[in-house]
Amino acid sequence: MKEKLVSVGVVGCGYWGPNLVRNFRNAPACLAGAVCDLDQKRLQHVKKLYPDVKTTTSFSDIVSDPDIHAVAVATPVRLHHEIGMAALDAGKHVFVEKPMASSAAQCRELVALAAEKNLTLMVGHTFLYSSPVRKIKEIVDSGDIGKLLYVSSRRLNLGLFQTDINVVWDLMPHDISIILYLMGQPPVSLNCQGSANINPRIEDVATLTMKFPNGGFASIHGSWLDPKKVRDMTIVGSRRMIYYDDIEPLQKIKIYDARVETPPHFDNFTEFQYAYHYGDMYAPRLDQQEPLAVQCRHFLDCIRSGDEPMTSGRRGLELVEILEAASESLGAGGASVGLERTALKAPRAGRG
Repeated sequence: MKEKLVSVGVVGCGYWGPNLVRNFRNAPACLAGAVCDLDQKRLQHVKKLYPDVKTTTSFSDIVSDPDIHAVAVATPVRLHHEIGMAALDAGKHVFVEKPMASSAAQCRELVALAAEKNLTLMVGHTFLYSSPVRKIKEIVDSGDIGKLLYVSSRRLNLGLFQTDINVVWDLMPHDISIILYLMGQPPVSLNCQGSANINPRIEDVATLTMKFPNGGFASIHGSWLDPKKVRDMTIVGSRRMIYYDDIEPLQKIKIYDARVETPPHFDNFTEFQYAYHYGDMYAPRLDQQEPLAVQCRHFLDCIRSGDEPMTSGRRGLELVEILEAASESLGAGGASVGLERTALKAPRAGRG
């Protein structure tokens, strides 16, 4: 059966927008119907790459075009809500880059409107569509590493400094989305501390810790002020450990047969000794697929089927509520903040 043709308008063609154009163009039964940006030089760049793609500086050209079925938003975060709402109101399905919006209240409005209009709303948590992260999830869910105890993540580099959001909102959504995916549940509380070293109003270094209801724990260190680019994550189970290095070209995942064991019984404290187990390390084979291509195809599939995307609007809301709580903790000097919020209790049903 021939797939329904979907035409996607891409709004924003700065760093990420052209990648969306390329992947939607390459997806089966899909057209990059038009590209919108206020910068004529960026539009000229896209036109040079793809001469057949329409370009415009007016967003109204996108939402008023009956031949465009969906809108992909790759603008600064402060514009996500306005553009997303206008597109949904015009009857367009919406894909929006992370974070979904500038506040949880804005996210709720997007989710509600998508549900009301019966439209697909999806958030660009790209790493959840990558082979390494999906493989890690498969290993964790199989029970191979035992009980998941904690996850430690680092996302460091020199720049790119943002002017409208801090390092937590810029870098940490990637790691938060992966951790939520692996844990399979939202955290119950978090702490966040950071410092603003270059711009006194915007934190460029921060550490976020999250506690989960089953005793699980996660920490994320993010920085725009480190000399070396680092993108790694350690997943510790009661039986084995996984090290994930996204910069590594081939062996991105390494599984270590390592653990610490406590003695089953002892008569007195002098007999108590920890046992350290050091086994083999192996690197599983991974499929080589571009995560963004997988993500774009998933968006198109959900439009056609009506199924809820894996990274739905509800997931986007959940993550922004965590970012808001992190901001609250930052403002309170790292105080613990509970997460008794709407999205964390909401059912995961429908297109939103």
